[in-house]
Amino acid sequence: MRFGSKAISHGAAPAWLGGLVLSLAMASGPVGGKPYDAVAEAQTPRAAPSSRPESQKSEHDRSDVFRASESQPSSNALESQPDQGKILDFDFYRDPLNAKKPMQTFEEVMKEDKAAKPKIMEDQRKLLESRYDLTPRFHPDAKMSRGKPIPVGPTARLRDGVTWDSLAAMTPEEIREKGLFPYPALPHPKQATGGQVFPKMQIEMFPRLERFDVEFDLPEAFLPEFPPAMFLQNRPELGDVSRGEVVSINNYYRLFKDILTPVQLDGLRLLLTPFPQEEFNPTDDRKSEQPSLGVTCLDCHVNGHTTGQFHLNPDNRPQERRLRLDTVSLRGVFNQQLHGSKRSLRSVEDFTEFEFRTAYFNGDPIHAMKKGFTQFDRVQVSHMAQMQNMFDFPPAPKLDVATARLDPTKATDAERRGEQVFFGKGRCAECHRPPVYLDDRMHDLRLERFVNEPPTGPIKTFTLRGIKDSPPYMHDGRCLTLEDTVEFFNLVLGLKLNAQEKSDLAAFMRAL
Repeated sequence: MRFGSKAISHGAAPAWLGGLVLSLAMASGPVGGKPYDAVAEAQTPRAAPSSRPESQKSEHDRSDVFRASESQPSSNALESQPDQGKILDFDFYRDPLNAKKPMQTFEEVMKEDKAAKPKIMEDQRKLLESRYDLTPRFHPDAKMSRGKPIPVGPTARLRDGVTWDSLAAMTPEEIREKGLFPYPALPHPKQATGGQVFPKMQIEMFPRLERFDVEFDLPEAFLPEFPPAMFLQNRPELGDVSRGEVVSINNYYRLFKDILTPVQLDGLRLLLTPFPQEEFNPTDDRKSEQPSLGVTCLDCHVNGHTTGQFHLNPDNRPQERRLRLDTVSLRGVFNQQLHGSKRSLRSVEDFTEFEFRTAYFNGDPIHAMKKGFTQFDRVQVSHMAQMQNMFDFPPAPKLDVATARLDPTKATDAERRGEQVFFGKGRCAECHRPPVYLDDRMHDLRLERFVNEPPTGPIKTFTLRGIKDSPPYMHDGRCLTLEDTVEFFNLVLGLKLNAQEKSDLAAFMRAL
């Protein structure tokens, strides 16, 4: 069984920026009743009223002389040339990405985006409500690593008169012809723009991550914890080292100076340093109201994990063909040999360098250069990779140390039965092999057999260790709970599982 295909973001910092941010990071508590964010502090100018004559706006300052249309040509002979030597059409560097007319200003784009946002989010809400029952139901006992209740399902809505059993009895052709497949692709709310979207709970702590054109669409109940737990493979005896804090440039040194090596600590600093991203940058292409230094690796991979942020995959073109991708957890990345939804990068170091060079998840170095091109030092990249390789899975006390299979003396009856389904009738272990429940292979489920959508091609297997901490599931988050993933694969693989087997299988996966 394959539950996710999600991209990784990384980066490296020039020395001056690291020093600037680090100098601001010593104060880690709230300021003025609001959470302190050193990145926002570094990029926010201060209002400094002054009566000095040199600081006053002059008539020249307010004139139109600076407008491109008022520029005097270099030669009078240009008047007889086509368009008088001017670029009257789109100019990639001058005009915002996806501008509707040449010389459209950032203010015009933002005004249009803000006006369109309510309808965009209302349409997405209606889509989600038509597909899912979004009223959360929680497991009575199971919790995530820091205690958040685990949502249970299935949540997908079936057409009137259709049951899971009757659906499973149909052929793929019947399901497609009747339009009954309950898990079609989950779209980005604003496909034309795409880009990283952060959940509200994270924006409340870091307002710089808010976009004016689109909002997060899934309810918080179906997302990972915030802050998530953080585990280190070099200090397993410490358990969760987050101490209930979101690790940021504000507090990383205080939290980890006596836990990490100097190289790892420097790598963590770089992972917490912002760089321009497709929607968070200093240019008119941005979707944040104020110019931005960008986002950090651990803005998305919070505490080395995730809070369900999503974007578009970089592997496809044209834009409408790109897939929604949830942010993947970095837990256990040391066990993964290939990276990216299409497995096109062969080391953590390569991924670290490539994603920042293309402004995060866009696969386009041309756009990245416009927004702020980063020159990488391979030493910095290696430091970041060393830190990423420290992120570990959460403990799984019911798994045998040698085999990573269930210890029968610690497991419940349901978990033991679920393990039998996992390694037998459910065919899960064909792709999710112990000890990390991952095969480092690509698999094509050919979902186009079931739904009128273009094929996605092969996508990577995602590890199931600690899977209870990582809802929603699949590469685009279309399965909101583990029970939904069980129903998904029961249909796609034609497993013919009964209700008890499905329930037991979900119980086993919560123990991983």
